[in-house]
Amino acid sequence: MAQKSSTAARTDSGGSGGGGDGPSGTGPGLPERLMGHLRRLRLPLPYTPFAVLALLVILPLCIKLPWSGDQGLHAAVIERLRTDLAGPANPLIAEDTPSPYYSPWMLLLGALARITGWNTFTVLSLAAVAACVLLVTGVYHFVRTLTGHRWAPVLALPLIVLLWGWHLFAWSGWISFTSLTLTVSYPSTFALGLTLNLWAWLQQEARAGWRVLPCTGLGLLAAVVLLVHQFTGAIAVLGALAIAVAAPTTRSPRALRNLAVGALVMTAVLTFWPYYDFWQLAAEGGDLAAIHRPLYRDLLSRYGLLLLALPALAVRARRTRFLDPLVLTFLACAAVFAAGGLLGHWSWGRVWPGVALPAQLAVAVEITALDAGRLRRVAVAVTAGALAVGLWAQVGVATYAFPQYKNLAKKWHIQSIATFGDYSWITPYVHYGDVILTRDYYALRMAPAYGATTVAPAYPDFFLPDERQRWRDTDTFFGTRTTAAQGRAILLRYHVGWLIKSAGAGPVPRSRVYTQVATGPHGERLIRVDLSALSAARPAGGRR
Repeated sequence: MAQKSSTAARTDSGGSGGGGDGPSGTGPGLPERLMGHLRRLRLPLPYTPFAVLALLVILPLCIKLPWSGDQGLHAAVIERLRTDLAGPANPLIAEDTPSPYYSPWMLLLGALARITGWNTFTVLSLAAVAACVLLVTGVYHFVRTLTGHRWAPVLALPLIVLLWGWHLFAWSGWISFTSLTLTVSYPSTFALGLTLNLWAWLQQEARAGWRVLPCTGLGLLAAVVLLVHQFTGAIAVLGALAIAVAAPTTRSPRALRNLAVGALVMTAVLTFWPYYDFWQLAAEGGDLAAIHRPLYRDLLSRYGLLLLALPALAVRARRTRFLDPLVLTFLACAAVFAAGGLLGHWSWGRVWPGVALPAQLAVAVEITALDAGRLRRVAVAVTAGALAVGLWAQVGVATYAFPQYKNLAKKWHIQSIATFGDYSWITPYVHYGDVILTRDYYALRMAPAYGATTVAPAYPDFFLPDERQRWRDTDTFFGTRTTAAQGRAILLRYHVGWLIKSAGAGPVPRSRVYTQVATGPHGERLIRVDLSALSAARPAGGRR
């Protein structure tokens, strides 16, 4: 059915009809000629030009890669894989431990970096472009399984990035325009693109009767999504279950048997993935309460525009008696999100993109299905107004690609989320594998991107058995009452080669062991530690 709809879309003119003469009146104008070329290439119309436009808008940010959040972590993963594809060490710590960040996607990027010798950030830029291509193709393929209207996928594009709220919020897996620009190179963005294509394939296979070979492939693809980004994988699985429940063909014994084969393939791939134990991670890392509690704050200002999608979901629920994949996915993810808030399992809030995305797509499908008339005019006007609010709220992302307009944005009180800059100022001194002792927020998250490691990890690590001890030692070293002997023991224990102290973190210790070699753009101090001198020195009884 999806194939027939796609073919129908390609045969549409994509224009408004009427005369297509150019200025001279002797032939078609440029838009008509362009559409003609696209039809000959058998590209979907009118989606293709809008998708290309969307990619061109995001392309400068894929190249620029404004640094915020976890980008240093993902760069560090590529750095480790560039050095050792078969058995990479922990991406943040100088220890040989597994890591959930060694996924099939990152393995491919690491191999690309190793083979080509390209800079890690060049590889991340390519990853960003690939993720965006997956997103725009996934939107098209999935929406076309929901409706035959050729403009529904076009409307879906602005809805998924602008229909959020009027207060900026960015998190891995969220694809509001601001969040997307800051996380475009993350595995979560790639995983979400895979998820949309997975759902489209599931919809097509549901109509074909759940054949065994495609079900095997679907199980493999679902496993890849789960390995690439576990939280997005949970959304993918909830959506897959919704599609299976909504499809009438699922009720036959043959379908259930073939779906069980797909589930078995998914389980096997997750079980035998050699880079980390997926099931151990699921058991021990299911709740990260402290870092995820912000997901439950300011819900109205962050997501208030999504309330406009409730009528579209209600219409679909009434029409299908709730047996609709968008409605079921929305309800399942909303239930998990609510349960996380009620029970204090804040990490369950990571399913929120699974609440937003079905709602946004429901708006695109239902508005384009309305007959011409007053209701359609009102719906279009309200949606256009909501998109205008979302665009104005997020237009500050332009300053990431064009920083020369930051002052103008401030003058007009345009919001934007502050970015980190970069940490390349340490690279003339710190080499691959060097150990840095710091508790500076930015150093912990950025220095590993250049090949260094830190004593304590910037992020929770369930495969690192001494994580708490590392943080205790870090706090002890920088404490005001720590003796020279205690500091010496910590430096030797972790083979520390460098200290990074924040601007207001006190003076550099007075000793021949410590030499300040550089100052960062925000007053950070890079201090060399002479371990040979430290080993030869006798511990003093006083304080550092």
